[in-house]
Amino acid sequence: MLDFEFYNPTKIVFGRNTVAKLSQLVPTTARVLILYGGASAQKTGTLDEVKAALGAREVHEFAGIEPNPSYETLMQAVAQVRRDKIDFLLAVGGGSVIDGTKFVAAAAGFDGEPWDIAVKRGANVTSSLPFGAVLTLPATGSEMNNGGVVTRKSLQAKLAFHSPLLYPQFSILDPSKTFTLPPRQIANGVVDAFVHTMEQYLTYPVQAQVQDRFAEGLLLSLIETGPRVLAEPTDYDARANLMWIATLALNGLIGAGVPQDWTTHMIGHELTAQYDIDHARTLAIVLPSLMSVRRQGKRAKLLQYAERVWHITEGSEDARIDLAIQRTRDFFESVGIKTRLSDYQLGQAAVETVLEQLSKHGMTRLGEQRDVTLDVSRTILEGAL
Repeated sequence: MLDFEFYNPTKIVFGRNTVAKLSQLVPTTARVLILYGGASAQKTGTLDEVKAALGAREVHEFAGIEPNPSYETLMQAVAQVRRDKIDFLLAVGGGSVIDGTKFVAAAAGFDGEPWDIAVKRGANVTSSLPFGAVLTLPATGSEMNNGGVVTRKSLQAKLAFHSPLLYPQFSILDPSKTFTLPPRQIANGVVDAFVHTMEQYLTYPVQAQVQDRFAEGLLLSLIETGPRVLAEPTDYDARANLMWIATLALNGLIGAGVPQDWTTHMIGHELTAQYDIDHARTLAIVLPSLMSVRRQGKRAKLLQYAERVWHITEGSEDARIDLAIQRTRDFFESVGIKTRLSDYQLGQAAVETVLEQLSKHGMTRLGEQRDVTLDVSRTILEGAL
């Protein structure tokens, strides 16, 4: 096992009717800005429930944070924070809203051009407004980590950032808030959590028994729960399990003391920035091809994955790896997520565009061994056509 430090200060409040606990979690003197996305927070009554729980506190609102939150929109929120002298942020939504809130929290008091927060991956964040979250879409794990992504539309760039100052103070997780979500968003959440887990698991062995078994448990749980949450939208236990799996997949625990990859995400971010494909769907496009292309470097863990997750124990090593990759692709397809660039009407021209953007953003040595060059990324993308 590799050396590590683990720290996660976020308080999780999990269960039915937990939004009411905002009255205890947000300081009574706070000037609160509620940030959310589209109309769903209003239509479902969640926004009214949040405002009722906040009681007599001074409350302001900022709506319109997009999937893959844009710098342009978030800077409008920053201006409102400064104008209204906001001192507490509350994200109500999924990972994009929470990611956006993190950027606003860091940018509100930032000395300089806030886009530099993304360019420097958050290393230059020196202060942050306090913030909490009410999670309505299980997927990204942003509710219990210190990272996010932001897209600058004018540059067609999607960059990740993180800072120890950007953990939510608390996150409320009420699985019943997911009952009205469309199947597309639930399927995206299943795949997002799956690939988050794989990025930290499918590397090379370092004798991290606990982390491996924990990751395998999350993957097995997703394989079992994914079809169930889609077939039975109001099954509270299924939604509760998905919500907690997605949180645990990226709260730092399974990644502590193990090598991590994140190539799939870096390539996927460029696909989203250029073609506006849902984040989870870009991951489903890239991962199966990456597994095949990088089978030698990942061989030991691929075989472990085949046996422990898909129960594949017969045949040659290469045959077992091939079948594990096919099972992964089939799982994504089974929840309605297509896994080829051609499924999104993209061909060789998209490969060239993504490679150009990877080069532009310095993504020329990716992976747990830093050996995913642009040539390797090309092979991965061409394998996903």
